[in-house]
Amino acid sequence: MGEPRGIFCSAQGCVGDVIIEQRLVESKEPASHVPLACSAQYCAFPVDGNVLCLWNTTDPSYQPLTLRGHHEPITAVAFGNTVSPLLICSASQDYVIMWSLDECRQKVLQAFPLLSLLIDAKSRQLVTGCANGQLWIFSLVEGHHFRCVTRVSLKKKSESFSRRVESRLCCLPEESQHPCTHGLEKGDEVEASLPVLGLAPCDLSAIVSAPCVCGLSSETTSCLWIGSSAGLFIFNLANFELEAVLHYRDFRSLSIHVAGSCAVMSKANDDKAICLLTSLFGRKIVMLEIRVAALVRSQQGHDAGRHLSVLPRTCVGPTSPLCFTTAKESKTPPAPQRQSAGRSTVKDQPLVFHTKVRSSGYASAPHVTMFSPKANTRKRGDHSSRCRDGPRSKEYPLESSPPTKLYKQRVLAHGPAAAHCVQYSGDGQWLACGLANHLLLAFRADLSGTPTVFSGHDGAVSTVCWSHDSRWLLSASQDGTLRLWSLRRAELALCLGKDVFSKPVRSAQFYYVDTFVLLSSGPELQLLKYHIDTCKDEIQRYKQKNRCKRVFRLPTTGRTEITSLSAVNDFYSYLVLTAGRNRTLEVFDLNAGRSAAMTVEVHSRPVHQICQNKGSSFTTQQHEAYNLFATTASGDGIKLWDLRTLRCERLFEGHPNHGYPCGIAFSPCGRYVASGAEDRHAYMYDLGSSTFSHRLAGHTDTVTSVAFSPAAPQLASAALDGRLQLFVADG
Repeated sequence: MGEPRGIFCSAQGCVGDVIIEQRLVESKEPASHVPLACSAQYCAFPVDGNVLCLWNTTDPSYQPLTLRGHHEPITAVAFGNTVSPLLICSASQDYVIMWSLDECRQKVLQAFPLLSLLIDAKSRQLVTGCANGQLWIFSLVEGHHFRCVTRVSLKKKSESFSRRVESRLCCLPEESQHPCTHGLEKGDEVEASLPVLGLAPCDLSAIVSAPCVCGLSSETTSCLWIGSSAGLFIFNLANFELEAVLHYRDFRSLSIHVAGSCAVMSKANDDKAICLLTSLFGRKIVMLEIRVAALVRSQQGHDAGRHLSVLPRTCVGPTSPLCFTTAKESKTPPAPQRQSAGRSTVKDQPLVFHTKVRSSGYASAPHVTMFSPKANTRKRGDHSSRCRDGPRSKEYPLESSPPTKLYKQRVLAHGPAAAHCVQYSGDGQWLACGLANHLLLAFRADLSGTPTVFSGHDGAVSTVCWSHDSRWLLSASQDGTLRLWSLRRAELALCLGKDVFSKPVRSAQFYYVDTFVLLSSGPELQLLKYHIDTCKDEIQRYKQKNRCKRVFRLPTTGRTEITSLSAVNDFYSYLVLTAGRNRTLEVFDLNAGRSAAMTVEVHSRPVHQICQNKGSSFTTQQHEAYNLFATTASGDGIKLWDLRTLRCERLFEGHPNHGYPCGIAFSPCGRYVASGAEDRHAYMYDLGSSTFSHRLAGHTDTVTSVAFSPAAPQLASAALDGRLQLFVADG
């Protein structure tokens, strides 16, 4: 560090009672477009293009510092005093450099020239704006080493936002379909790029409402203004989505339609924002006064009349598909009355032997195998003792640390057998895992002992689900069949094949506290009523008495194929969430038997899993927390949604997932979301932050599925390497 090249001078003057101190620096380069940044103690600006000069504004005797490291002219400077002690960020056409007074620096390479910088202390993130309309967001959390959190295309976000606004307006009544801002008119289309000319903080805490659960609140949400050549954008740093868009071309009275520079200023808890624009092709300067609340609310959906909630608010209707069992059971004929004791008495009779007795058939080979021997059973006494002395008497420790310590690892098969899905039972005593070698395994929760093996599928097991009482297993396979297994008998109880479903079953689960089987087949949502005969007669058990019947079917809007579905089975709930091949998310109300709500452009790719915050029987959450759910798609991270508004609240993009559909899971306490990844790690996110909090290692291939134990702070992960790992809380 040393003095910058140039001429320094200092002068003091007095005008009335105001003392003015002036410092000058002469640079060899023209200072017409020199970026400046000031904090409470320092002022930074470039000298000679690629040299950063740092001045102490509180100490006149402090010698200016020069920071060298850029090879191209510096285009933007920003301070991050509240993030770390005097963190200075400078951007040029080649990269960003993070400086500190201890002379350490960190370079972040970029592909396009950088025009703007902003450090958000609330989310601890660095936002950089490029000339090609890209936003690069880096984490300033200690230990993350300035890693890139996400990269956003401003043009794609703008187009997606416009389509969502149009879909919302189409759902409104005609009297509500009118603009809410004065002077807004559709002007001529102007083809312009979207370079990020300026970044500024924006406070929407009083406008954008967020659920006050699990660390999600409007006070913890950070937004920023993005000034571009074609318009102004309000960007949310929590979900990386646009909250509002203002295009210059929509205002005929505005004399600037293509801006050359932009600066925005807005105060906290203030409804007004001031924007200063300069024309790119002329010598015009315009100052705009923007009413932020009117701009945001005019482009948000009117969600007040939706009233969606996982917890039911009304009783089951008489015509609801969910009251099918009540209607059928009411028609059951009454049991015959007891006969009198005199008539029911059986008198003693002599034993008669007939002259001709049919052969028992021991000398001939059997023609049909009536049933298979039960060679894979367990002792009932062992199961009952575990149920009595199991962890049901304990509550889930809500304040415990997350499970990050590797406790045990099991190899699922001796040959190559990738694991596709994994799920804990509701009592937390069993762990089921579906494999690519057509097998379904059921382990004890601590991965001890020999697993129970269920065989019968002719394809890879893609879905596995436990019943609420943890007695039955439901599995779907790529062979197109749906099978119901008995855990106690370790045998097949019911099989539904291609003769029942016209399209392959992609998702299936128990529903309405084990009353129905809910599944998706092509574009249809189907509800099946099943009956399992639990007769203990070993001689007659070869006779098939189990049956299943379809009681309700409902197609999606536009008859698009369902890629994933989710519903609560731990308690009675009417709502079912589905994701379509066309990237839509649709909510069905099975009490009314119709679609309740739909949103478009959920992800950039089709959703491959929907995961709800269902909690467990060992813990209790706030009733608002059950309305949170997450969706994931390959290459587009994990999005956290609020069912009451169908609004994305968080976006988690720290894990690499570009091609394989990796699974996600909620913790029973509702504080964490875990996900598999393609870099052989399992990632865990805190709902209050968009960056991952823990990364769990141990696998040698892509982690395909994760599951939290409902009874204890444990996490199970399965991968393509055919291994199952169990993580527990440290300490």
